[in-house]
Amino acid sequence: MKYMTGNEIRERFLKFFQERQHLMLPSASLIPQDDPTLLIIGAGMAPFKPFFTGKMKPPSPRITTCQKCVRTGDIENVGRTARHHTYFEMLGNFSFGDYFKQEIIPWSWEFLTKELELPADKLYITIHTKDDEAYEIWRSVGVPDDHISRLEDNFWEIGSGPCGPDSEIHIDLGEERGCGRPDCAPGCDCDRFLELWNLVFTQYNQNEDGTYSPLKHKNIDTGAGLERLASVLQGKPSNFETDLIFPIIEYAAKIAGVEYGKDPKTDVSLKVIADHARSMTFMIGDGILPSNEGRGYVLRRILRRAVRHGRLIGINEMFLAGTVDVVISMFGHVYTNLVEKRDYIQKVIEMEETSFLRTLKQGTELLNEEIAKLKAANATVLDGTTAFKLNDTFGFPWELTAEILEEQGMTMDKAGFDAALEVQRKMAREARNDKDGRPVIYNTKAIDVAALKVDELHATAGTILQMYPARDAQPIKNATDGTEVAVICDVTPFHAEGGGQLGDLGTITAPTGKINVTNTKKLPDGATIMIGEIVEGTIAVGDKVEFAVTMSRKNDIARNHTATHLLHAALKEVLGSHVNQAGSYVGPDRLRFDFSHFSQVTEEELQKVEAIVNEQILAAKDVQIEELPIEEAKKRGATALFGEKYGKIVRVVTVPGFSMEFCGGTHVTNTAQIGMFKIISEASSGAGVRRIEAVTGHGAVAHVNATEAMVKGLAGELKCRVNDVPARLEALQAELKAAHKKAEDLAAQIAQAQVSNVSDQVRELKGVPALVQKVAVDSVDALRNLGDQMRDKIGGVVVLATVLDGGKISILTMATKDAVAKGVHSGNIVKAVAKICGGGGGGRPDMAQAGGKDASKVDEALAAAWDIIEGQIK
Repeated sequence: MKYMTGNEIRERFLKFFQERQHLMLPSASLIPQDDPTLLIIGAGMAPFKPFFTGKMKPPSPRITTCQKCVRTGDIENVGRTARHHTYFEMLGNFSFGDYFKQEIIPWSWEFLTKELELPADKLYITIHTKDDEAYEIWRSVGVPDDHISRLEDNFWEIGSGPCGPDSEIHIDLGEERGCGRPDCAPGCDCDRFLELWNLVFTQYNQNEDGTYSPLKHKNIDTGAGLERLASVLQGKPSNFETDLIFPIIEYAAKIAGVEYGKDPKTDVSLKVIADHARSMTFMIGDGILPSNEGRGYVLRRILRRAVRHGRLIGINEMFLAGTVDVVISMFGHVYTNLVEKRDYIQKVIEMEETSFLRTLKQGTELLNEEIAKLKAANATVLDGTTAFKLNDTFGFPWELTAEILEEQGMTMDKAGFDAALEVQRKMAREARNDKDGRPVIYNTKAIDVAALKVDELHATAGTILQMYPARDAQPIKNATDGTEVAVICDVTPFHAEGGGQLGDLGTITAPTGKINVTNTKKLPDGATIMIGEIVEGTIAVGDKVEFAVTMSRKNDIARNHTATHLLHAALKEVLGSHVNQAGSYVGPDRLRFDFSHFSQVTEEELQKVEAIVNEQILAAKDVQIEELPIEEAKKRGATALFGEKYGKIVRVVTVPGFSMEFCGGTHVTNTAQIGMFKIISEASSGAGVRRIEAVTGHGAVAHVNATEAMVKGLAGELKCRVNDVPARLEALQAELKAAHKKAEDLAAQIAQAQVSNVSDQVRELKGVPALVQKVAVDSVDALRNLGDQMRDKIGGVVVLATVLDGGKISILTMATKDAVAKGVHSGNIVKAVAKICGGGGGGRPDMAQAGGKDASKVDEALAAAWDIIEGQIK
C-alpha cells in the first residue's frame, strides 16, 4: 500500500476503468435533471437512473465518473465521527446491460489490491444472504471463506429508482479499533471494519409507490468514497486529516486563532466548518441558492451551521468567503466552474452570512422572552418543541439555546427536541452506518531515516534497526519463526517497489534466524522496509544480518526496466515527439508500457519499434547512471515523467545516443544483457492512451519457444509441414464455410418441413388458434426463425420448446397482435412453462423467451401450456 493524494486516487480510478473500455464522464450537477424524486444528487448512480431503467440510451454501455454528492441525513454527526460528511466525492463505474458480477468483482479486487496495493488479507466482503453467485466469484478471486459474510442488509436503494443486492468491500483497521466482541465482523457498529466500496448488482426498479419491478437488463452500479480511500492510503485516522479537507481546517484554525488537535470540541467545529465549506461552494457553484424550502433549505442549513461553529471557536467576523478561496484552490483544476464562478459564490455566501448574523440576534431575543416566561412560571426546563421551533423556524442552533439556558440555571428538554427533529429527518435518514479507522503506518520515530542507506551493488550485511509485526505500526524487539515481520536495516541491497517496478525478494539471515523476504517497500518518510516471514529461529532488533537478494529475478526486472526506456525512445522516433509515458509495470516476467497516442499503432509501426529496440540491444551500449542537479539534468535533455515530483538531485539513466530519463529503478549495465525484446500485444488503455506489453531475456526466449511449439503442434494436427500451416488453414476455412452453408440449407429445409406439418396440431382456444410443440433445432436463433414462421402460419399463439446440445432447454412463445388483444401475454406464458422445467424467463406480450434445467419435464411443461394459454384468453 502506497501513499496517494486524493487527486491521484481519483485519476487512478478513472483511468483504471477507462482502460477497460469505460467512457469517462465529468461529474453531473448536484441539481438532479428531470428527476422529481431527488432533491440533490446523493449517489454516483443518481444521474444515470434513466439509463438503468431503460428510459434513455446511455452514450456508452460502460461509464466511469467521480460524482459530486451531498447528503444531510446525518448532518449532526459531521465532525463527531471520522467519516460523516455532507459533501463527498463518489468514485463509480457503471454497466448498462453490458457486464455483470463476473467482471466487476475481479476488477474491484484488482483495483484495490494491485492499483492501490491494499493488503488482501485485510479486506473483507459482505454479500446478500441469497447471493450465491457473488459468493462463488469472490472465492474464485482468492477471498477466503472466513472473509465473506452474508447480511440481509446487503440490498441497496436510495428512494425510488434502480436497486438490487449488493456486495460491500471492507478493510480491517485492527482489533484496537473494534468493540472487543468475539463475533466482531463487517456489519458491526464499531469502527474496526471500514467500508471502502459498494458493488450494487442492479436488477430491480423501486417505483414511487414502494413496489419493485424487474429491470429489462441487469446493470452494475458501484460507489467508492474518495475521502475514505484517501484516509487509508494517506494513513490518516479520519477523512478530515486528508489532503481533500485538512487545508480548510488549517485556514479556519488560523482565522480563529486556535490549534487543531488540542481540544475535542474545537476540533468538531473546525471539521464542521471545513466540511460545510466544501458543500456550500459546490452547491452554489451548481446553481443552488439559499431558501426556506427544497434544496435551498439544505444549503441554508449547512451555511448557518458553519457560521455558528465559527462563533463557537471565537470567529465573530464574516469568514466563510475566505473558505471558498481555499476550496477552489484545492478543487478548481478538476471542477473548473468553481473558478469561473468564484465571485458569484462568495457574494451569495456573504449575503447569507450577513443575514444569519441578524437571525442569530433575533433568535437570542426570542430565547430571552422564553426565559422570562419560565422565570415567571417558576420553571427551569424549556420544552423541546419550543427549542426546535427556534432552531427550525429561526435558524437558532439548539446547542446555543442550551448554553444560554445553562447560564440562567436552566436546561432544555433535549429528548423533546430530538423527538421533533426525528420526525423531520426520518425520511432522509440513511440506513448505512459510516465507520472510521486507519491503515498500518509503521512508527519510525526512533530511527534516523536520513542516515539509512540503500546500496544495491555492494551491501551484503547490515544491522536490524527496527522490527514490526507485518500488520502492526508499533515496533517489537524480537519475533520467532512463523511470524510475519517488517524490518528496517541500517543498509540494504533490496530495491523498494516504485515507479512501476516491483520490489526485490530474497532472504535476510541472522545468527539465530532467517527471514524470507516477500516484498520490499518504501515508506512515506523514505525508509526502505523489507516484509516477510521468519522461516527459521528467532530474529531480534540489533541482529547483524546477511542479505541475499534473489538475483535471477532482479536481473530479469532490470532487463525489462531498461527495455522500457528503449521502448519509450523508439516510440518517440516512430510515432512522434507527442509520445509520453502514462504508466508502466516492470516485473520479472514482462513489461507493460502505457503512452500517449491517439490511434492504434499499426503492425508496421510495431515492427519498426521492435527492430529499433533490438538494434540498441545488439549495439551492446553501456548504460550510464548518475545523480545530477535537476536543472542540469533538464539542460542535458533528460525526460521527466509527466505528473511525477522530483527533488533537487535526480537520478538519470542514459543509453548513450538514444535515451536519457529521470529514473530511480534497477537497470542492466549494458544493453546486450537484455538479450532480446519482443512485443506481445498492443491495445487501447483509455482515451488517448495506448498500451504495449513486451518480454525480454528469459521471457522473450520462453515466448519464442512457446510460439514455435504452438506452430509445430498446429502442423502436427494439420498433418503438414510448418511452412505449409497458413495454406492448410486457408483450405480448411474454405471447407468449413462450405459445410456451414450446407448445414444452414439443411436446417432451413427441416424447419420448413416442421412448419408445413403443423396444421393438424393447431387447437382453437376460445377463438384463438394455438400451437404447442417440441421441435428440433440447433440454436436459439433457429428457434426464433421457426417461431416467426409458425405464428404467421396459424395466426395466433405458439409455444415451442427445444433441447439444445448439452441439455440446455430453450422455450419460446410468440403471439399475433389479435391474440394479444384477446388477453394472451407471451411473457407470462413462457414464465409459467419454464418454471415446470426448473427455469425462468419472461418478456413482452407478443414475444418472450425462457430457459429450463430439467429436460425430463419438457413434455409435462408443454402439456400444461394449453391450459395456461386458455386461462389468459378473455
